[in-house]
Amino acid sequence: MDSAGSSSSPLRIVIVPWLALGHLLPCLELAERLASRGHRVSYVSTPRNLARLPPPAPRVELVALPLPRVDGLPDGAESTNDVPAHQRELHWKAFDGLAAPFAGFLAAACVGEATRPHWVVADTFHHWAAAAALEHRVPCAMLPPTAALIATVLSHSQPSEHSGPPRYEREGREPIYSHHGVSGMSIMERLLLTKERCTVVAIRSCVEWEPESFPLAATILGKPVVPLGLLPPSAYAARRAAANGAEHATVHWLNAQPPGSVVYVAMGSEVPLRVEQVRELALGLELSGIGFLWALRKPSGAGAAVLNADILPPGFQERTRGQGLVTTEWVPQMSILAHAAVGGFLTHCGRSSLIEGLLFGHPLVMLPIFGDQGPNARQMEAKKVGLQVARDEDDGSFDRHGVAAAVRAVMVEGEARSGFLAGAAKMQEVVADRERHERYIDEFVQQLRCYSDAGATN
Repeated sequence: MDSAGSSSSPLRIVIVPWLALGHLLPCLELAERLASRGHRVSYVSTPRNLARLPPPAPRVELVALPLPRVDGLPDGAESTNDVPAHQRELHWKAFDGLAAPFAGFLAAACVGEATRPHWVVADTFHHWAAAAALEHRVPCAMLPPTAALIATVLSHSQPSEHSGPPRYEREGREPIYSHHGVSGMSIMERLLLTKERCTVVAIRSCVEWEPESFPLAATILGKPVVPLGLLPPSAYAARRAAANGAEHATVHWLNAQPPGSVVYVAMGSEVPLRVEQVRELALGLELSGIGFLWALRKPSGAGAAVLNADILPPGFQERTRGQGLVTTEWVPQMSILAHAAVGGFLTHCGRSSLIEGLLFGHPLVMLPIFGDQGPNARQMEAKKVGLQVARDEDDGSFDRHGVAAAVRAVMVEGEARSGFLAGAAKMQEVVADRERHERYIDEFVQQLRCYSDAGATN
């Protein structure tokens, strides 16, 4: 077999991300970091998801596996972004239908030593990718969520009254343990099966980012854990983003705003708020009196079919015409966050959004909704990089007054903002240390070689 052990021989690595933009883009970043070191990467997803991605760097091969048709799932619904909440179980069923095409792809790649992968790197839910890798004796690395979420969900220790998740977050996590209807498997079962079949766990994190929870991950998971670093946008990706965004209408609007005066509001591609939440958020922004640029996703749930003009409170856009700008179109987030007019970031606390916001040293107004966002927000709040919007502990609801108070605390010059700016600057040092994150990738590659060697000897 072609050895992975030589420090100069290129590795052949298959990366299989989860079907969500918040996973697809960081996995592409990982693929490009590996390819820049001379390794050959096959990046596997569905055709529409691959078409959404920017053109990859050389030595990254995009492999399209058509998503199987499932009755009731809209045509072209390949990303979680395309799928309404009530149809997610159909999406899981279609996702599981990728098992056979992936097994076929891997079997074909393993026929010859010149194409046989040295590693499969599979996202959290890809139990079937890990199973195929096991069948063909290709070691598998699993990409789980943040160490903060692992410590919250999988740890058997009881959180303290003050540090643990609020009731609404605990109850919101219950569906991950339940069967997904027609798919017949819970999210937790998928994660545990993937973990059991993998050799090593690789987390897009590091001890400098999660000093409280990262050291616990290996013990909790019962697997070796390797940090990938934070994969902040590479210089190549940053230049690409800046070129794409320079002439965007939102950037032109920012050009007319005073330095540090605008809070950028974006809840990510996977967090469509309900109509009533959108309206409270809007009224809170208005009440704060702070300039805002809001990249608004159309809402979910009852009332989601309303027209764009009806999503927002009556008269909101007229009243705030001189204060802010709302857009439901695509925006160049990196160009916006890099703009001198932006002085803070109201975010759902998805991992990529936190990394991008702190790359530019922005203090945060935090409004986590699901998944790893709550644990992420608590970690960031403990680091004094910003403030969470006040919530009802039981149902998670928030109101305009809580939004306005948090925005003012983070954006209005004074002792509170100075403290948040200092905390954000400390985290900016971690995120912006490109040499550190490149070293983590080098160490990850070395770990892959070491585990390959150990497997070949056993």
